[in-house]
Amino acid sequence: MSRGNIFWGIVLLLGGALLLLDNLGYLGNIEVWTLIWPLFLIALGVWILLGAFLRRNVKSEHVVIPLESAQSARLRLQHGAGRIMLSSSASSANLMEGDFGGGLDVSKRQSGSLLEVKMKMSGTIFPFDWSPGQSLDWVFGLNQDIPLILELETGASDNTLDLTALQVSEIKLKSGASSTNLTLPANAGRTRVNIEAGAASVKITVPEGVAARIRSKGGLSSINVNQQRFTKSGDLYQSGDYDTARNQADIDIQMGVGSVEVR
Repeated sequence: MSRGNIFWGIVLLLGGALLLLDNLGYLGNIEVWTLIWPLFLIALGVWILLGAFLRRNVKSEHVVIPLESAQSARLRLQHGAGRIMLSSSASSANLMEGDFGGGLDVSKRQSGSLLEVKMKMSGTIFPFDWSPGQSLDWVFGLNQDIPLILELETGASDNTLDLTALQVSEIKLKSGASSTNLTLPANAGRTRVNIEAGAASVKITVPEGVAARIRSKGGLSSINVNQQRFTKSGDLYQSGDYDTARNQADIDIQMGVGSVEVR
């Protein structure tokens, strides 16, 4: 029996026990449904915390996507929980190559010279098939020789995205409760960056020689921008040479609760 089945079995047993005690009158005037929801959250929290101490690897799948005749690519990544480590380590013959904990579902189609790829976690959506300590890590590299557009949708994840050597013209990141370290391309011309996050920590590194324009909106988020490089004017931070720079990054960040650092 999997640990995921054990967890949900315990939750159902405790919930059923509360309902039985309520039907027998042992809970007095206490509203049983006010107990079940907090019980579920407590049990799920304990289950997740156990994962920090019982971390173990699940089966990893090695995946390679050949470049073939494509001259540019758009990738959409959907990742629920775990860790993403992205770099420029793919060989010149491949668009992508790497190892994916828990397996990977891939769909792709080519339109002219553009290769469109969708990558998502295999199996049922977290947390129903997940148990403490499972390592649902994606460690992979992309081709650095062709223009790329990246779209990432993540849940509870720890992301290290090193785009330094990649030719990324656009990156969109939608995230829930996550931590993201993003290094932007050093020589990709103009890169548009759009980040939408809930409860998150986002650290963005702009390579030397890249000018940037930064906008950040958020209810309870804090922002820390290196103003020696990016001068503040109202809600906008911008490099002095932004309009004439060969390499530019246009960064738009929208956050709920969390912190943003740009350096």
